[in-house]
Amino acid sequence: MRIILLLGAAVWADGPSPTLRRRTEHAARLYHAGRAEVIVACGGAGATGDTEAATAARLLRELGVPEKAIRLEDTSRTTWENIAHALPICRDIGATDILLVSDRYHLPRARLAAWRLGVHARGNGPGWDGTARRHRLSMILRELPALVKYALGPRPNGPR
Repeated sequence: MRIILLLGAAVWADGPSPTLRRRTEHAARLYHAGRAEVIVACGGAGATGDTEAATAARLLRELGVPEKAIRLEDTSRTTWENIAHALPICRDIGATDILLVSDRYHLPRARLAAWRLGVHARGNGPGWDGTARRHRLSMILRELPALVKYALGPRPNGPR
């Protein structure tokens, strides 16, 4: 079974952050294009108390993704945990092909985390439309040390 692993992002008091909205809308487009049968929305609770996964699932339903095609991983707090905690769900539903959906600047680290967890996953992310150049640069610069940490640091614990 082909699945989309929708990586989490912040939830704001009034709903999904622009990052979570952008990722979720992209996952819905891929689902409607037939790229996957199931979307696993990832992400635990943040400052607002609502989980990233539940917020993304609501938006997915608004975008026409049926309830039966949505699963939730709602305990993770990091990219690593998004993937590690979603793996048991992927196994339970018989995933054979995993497509990570996140922003393009984030996908190298997400794919590295998946690889270090023993999972071959492809990545797909939305374009930069509407994103200010300064924000793009800050996000890319933020990812560089995180990518090094994921590559060289000890493997965090998590479900296998």
